[in-house]
Amino acid sequence: MRWVFFSLFFTHILPEQRPRGGEQKKKERRDLLPLSPRKEHKTERKMEMRQEEGELDLLEQPSPLTDKDIVMIQESWIKVYENRMDNGVAILMRFFTDFPSSKKFFKDFKHIERIDELQNNVKLKRHGERVMNLINDVIVNLYNSEKVALVLNGLGKSHALRHHVEPIYFKILSGVILTVLREAFSEVVTSEVAAAWTKFLANLYSAVKAVYEEVGWIKLSASASK
Repeated sequence: MRWVFFSLFFTHILPEQRPRGGEQKKKERRDLLPLSPRKEHKTERKMEMRQEEGELDLLEQPSPLTDKDIVMIQESWIKVYENRMDNGVAILMRFFTDFPSSKKFFKDFKHIERIDELQNNVKLKRHGERVMNLINDVIVNLYNSEKVALVLNGLGKSHALRHHVEPIYFKILSGVILTVLREAFSEVVTSEVAAAWTKFLANLYSAVKAVYEEVGWIKLSASASK
């Protein structure tokens, strides 16, 4: 039986993806803007109040996927990905409405307050589709660890170095994705399938956090590194 160890993907980042030279690494560290401990604790506390405690624990505990897990994830994803733009928008809208602070990272629509205007925003729709396409790139390559590592390495580096997104928001988004899948696709996302998705997203979150650490993200909160 083959296993996919997301938590090990970034123990050693591919050489061509590593920061080169002490000067560049120091510059990258200066560019990072981590969340203050107080705000990060507040964000985590809100997330814990909005989502199930058991689910949160699992999102913090990555474990290898079995072949059965991969089959359930890939088969259920087919249904979700059929309408990737609308489902991407649904995930982002739930993300923004349940956790408004997440909008601050989206300069193109962070000032939009009306729900209908935000939902119909062209740039939001495009971003939602990009999110879905990235998830798809990972899911269709679950047996190709090198490809998955490259995809998640690019995701982590861009959000840490260019967008300055605190890594805790990947955990929040993971919980939102699980909620949307359970509510909108209950016929295919059974409790067993949801458990596989939880493992999958926990591994993605762990891999992205590892990239943040690799590029020098300074953690000011011990809870953020758990």
